[in-house]
Amino acid sequence: MNDPKSIAISDYDYPLPEERIAKYPLAQRDQSKLLVYKNGTVTEDLFRNVPDLLPDDTLLVFNNTKVIHARLVFQKETGSTIEIFCLEPFQTAISEAFEQRERCTWLCFIGNNKKWKSGILTKEVTANPSPLSGHNSQATITLTATRREPVGNAWIVDFSWTGGISFAELIECAGVIPLPPYLHREAERDDNTRYQTVYADPMGSVAAPTAGLHFTDEVFNHLNSRHIATEFLTLHVGAGTFKPVSSETIGEHEMHTEKIVVHRSTIQHILQHDGKPLIAVGTTSVRTLESIYWFGIQLGKDPTAKAMHVEQWEPYKGDATPSLCEAYGNVLAWLDSQSLDTLYGETRLIIAPGYKYHVINGMITNFHQPKSTLLLLVSALIGDRWKDCYRYALDHNFRFLSYGDSCLLLP
Repeated sequence: MNDPKSIAISDYDYPLPEERIAKYPLAQRDQSKLLVYKNGTVTEDLFRNVPDLLPDDTLLVFNNTKVIHARLVFQKETGSTIEIFCLEPFQTAISEAFEQRERCTWLCFIGNNKKWKSGILTKEVTANPSPLSGHNSQATITLTATRREPVGNAWIVDFSWTGGISFAELIECAGVIPLPPYLHREAERDDNTRYQTVYADPMGSVAAPTAGLHFTDEVFNHLNSRHIATEFLTLHVGAGTFKPVSSETIGEHEMHTEKIVVHRSTIQHILQHDGKPLIAVGTTSVRTLESIYWFGIQLGKDPTAKAMHVEQWEPYKGDATPSLCEAYGNVLAWLDSQSLDTLYGETRLIIAPGYKYHVINGMITNFHQPKSTLLLLVSALIGDRWKDCYRYALDHNFRFLSYGDSCLLLP
């Protein structure tokens, strides 16, 4: 396998006018435009027709993570505004963190940190009715935040609150959904639903898996009528997804760690589907599926591994020959040995030109920022033809980035 570390990120630049960035979603999710790259040819369609464009016997794999209202804005008595951006729970499993009541600890970015010299920040919020928490009408909750020590460019923050509600309930009413910075606008009420997929379930992301935003119940019904199988996994998207590549070559770029959750039944379904088309919905689904493969390779060398962690450059250390069947089979055997029904893991995998896909045969994805690692991932699938696709999209009035249109890539 070629070493991609010398790839110049400038080779993945393209001119993106500001007016081509979709600031808002279309009124109807599945009315977005769909660029279709199939067998080297570029055409266009509407997203609602995507079920008819998929190969027979396709398995579609989705990321069902849910975006949390990660931005907590506090007003100091001096008038200064401090924003705490919740990244991930500190030393607590993400599912447990959202169930915690009264107090929890998170790793956070802090905006305007220089104005928070000391003391505790306090915020009054109105919580929705929660019979489980003992109140059947709206209640006023007091939320406090205490800053601890820094970790890299983030901080450990202790939260405590009244009212007996869970942190999941608290953050829904106290926080603001975190829109991508390139939208250059504040979140509005509609973003609470439109910046989520219709199938979003486990909370944990600070950015949406945007390829899934185009799917509607009608599209799922159409998929079902075509006997297109579906599976769901979880990768909680971190803030690093917006981190630009600031180095000249990608070898100097550091990928962020993201948490994944995949049920045994999903891994079994993929194994049973081996040899038929598997198409990932979104780059996060791609990276999760391929990361599971590499964990299977690890297990082939050391079946006693205690946890799943895939490093950034792991696939590029040598040519992997095991099949998907062998690698995923290793993961199932490991789950058996650990008496687990669910795979919990972490990945820092970067997919760049030179990478050989082992799990997916195609993907549905939005149009990505210039000079981003996501463009590298697309190029690893279709080579330099990504330039033709993006040129076509720019010439034919496609909308770009998170709220924009999408493409179906079938090399």
